[in-house]
Amino acid sequence: MSVQVRRPGVATGLLLLAFITTASVPTDTLTSTGSGTAATSPAGTSSPARSPVPGGVSVPVVPSGLRARWSDGMTVSRGKHSLVVGHRAAPGSLDELARRADAAGRRVASVLGGPVLPLVVVPRTAREAAELAGVEHVDGLAAVADGGRVIIVPEFFAMLNSTGKDVVLTHELTHVVAGTDGLPTWLYEGLADYVGYRDAGLPVKTAAAELAAEVRAGRLPSALPGPAAFAVDGRDPARLARAYQEAWLACRFLADRFGEETLVRLYRAARATGVEEALASLGLSTATLTARWRDYVRDRLA
Repeated sequence: MSVQVRRPGVATGLLLLAFITTASVPTDTLTSTGSGTAATSPAGTSSPARSPVPGGVSVPVVPSGLRARWSDGMTVSRGKHSLVVGHRAAPGSLDELARRADAAGRRVASVLGGPVLPLVVVPRTAREAAELAGVEHVDGLAAVADGGRVIIVPEFFAMLNSTGKDVVLTHELTHVVAGTDGLPTWLYEGLADYVGYRDAGLPVKTAAAELAAEVRAGRLPSALPGPAAFAVDGRDPARLARAYQEAWLACRFLADRFGEETLVRLYRAARATGVEEALASLGLSTATLTARWRDYVRDRLA
């Protein structure tokens, strides 16, 4: 979920300033060896392999590359439809995350269709998360979507409250399911936030607090946020937060005006034929969408 991502197949991470808590990050972990059927899934090219379990439900299986990489201690927790794989995590510590991943999968499926079968990977540190994703750093991000999996950034994910964790997982899983190739950043980040916030029960002004402050000060965004606005360089976290909020409200406007199913169709059409042609099917261009979105932002946040 951002510009710091440097290779295809990796979606950018999500920073949720409004959901930071004082929760401490665990410093000591126990090691246990997990199990699972080995399978490979080239990053950014295909979904993880699946394995049937009793009852006929398919769940992801542990990629063989992770088994080899984390041979010093891998922990596995299975949800109803999800698989969480941790590096030297305390036994049982991943169970809650598996439950959250199941719930996130249901939320994504309710918008995009299903089934959604989450694979969530939990490295020990942010540095290890960046290495797995093939990027320089993931500072300040709670998670990233890489190919068919969601990679948790443990130091930052642990700082989120319960709602924030659910929004992050749903956001990243939306990237995994919907894909991002060939799309403008505002559209793929906006859809992911739209799905993430859809059932969160948060007022718009709470979820878009940083942008609301700008609007109240008389400063409306002039353009839909581009890649530079999502740069994760630590210099302006409030601007990064506003970029996500701007993208979210663009997709929320489309869903409010044309319906959620139309938003999803537009997204898929934009991947196939380009965003301008997809918008034209709704009688819009990027310029007309921008004008209507600015009015929508002002109306919702002033």
